[in-house]
This record gives sequence, structure tokens and C-alpha cells, in this order.
Amino acid sequence: MASNYTFDIVSDFDHQEMVNAVDQTRREIETRYDLKDSQTTLELTEDTITVNTDSEFTLDTIHDILRNKAAKRNLSQKIFEYGTVESASGNRVRQVITLKRGIDKELAKEITKKIKNEFKKVQPSIQGDSVRVSSKSKDDLQAVVQTIKQENYPVPLQITNYR
Repeated sequence: MASNYTFDIVSDFDHQEMVNAVDQTRREIETRYDLKDSQTTLELTEDTITVNTDSEFTLDTIHDILRNKAAKRNLSQKIFEYGTVESASGNRVRQVITLKRGIDKELAKEITKKIKNEFKKVQPSIQGDSVRVSSKSKDDLQAVVQTIKQENYPVPLQITNYR
């Protein structure tokens, strides 16, 4: 029997599901009558989506479509961080949407502090862009998981590597 049980609190998303959501968004843009002639392009990289379209109104519509497609694929809306709208050549607009991944230092400190204050027998530690929580009792870890799930953080949190 293990002397300590652990799990990690991480913030990540399934990149393949994001690829699928962007692809479905492209297809809907091509088939919708009001967006057909907008010559909209969506470029997905590892951590950004670049949208290039003809107006800010069209950009808002594309945001709605993208959010709906992402929600249907169980992707959190908290991963989207919308950049500023820039003018592009030919009276067009461009926007870079950053896809948030990982827990930043300040949020990791906040989570660690909350766990230490509420659960005395649990040891949280910051490990890069995740927080590892360990304890001798599985029941204490289950209580921590429930507490973390009830809180509303600015990034989506997942529990992984439960051992």
C-alpha cells in the first residue's frame, strides 16, 4: 500500500477537439449565406487562433460560432482570451485569440494557499504550471477535489494522475 496518495491540478484542453471545432467553424462560415462572401480565414496554431474577416460585426458572429462549436466538443469557454481587433489590409479586421493552457504562478499560489488553509493534513506543491496535492488519506484528497470543483477560477481546471 502506498504511503502517500497524490493528484495533479492542471489547466489544459484537448488540442484535437480544438482542431475539430475550428474546422466545423470554417465549414459553417462557408455554408452560411450571410458569411459566404466575407472571405474569412481562421488559422489555428498550437496556442492561437487568428481570425481575418471583413468587419467587426462578422467577427462577433464568428466568435459566437466558434464558442458554440467548442462547447459542443466539451471545451471550456475560459480557454479563449480575445486579443485586440486590428485593421488588416483591404478594409479588413484581424484578431488573435490566445488559447490559455497551464496555471500561472499567481493562481497556483492562490490554489495552494486555499488548500493549506482548509485542509491541514494535505500538502500542495507548485510544480511548473500545475499543482500537485498529496496526502496519506484518500478521503482528504476527495474533499480537496470537491472544493476545487466548486470554486470558479479564471482557467478551466482538471484533476489528473490520481494515485
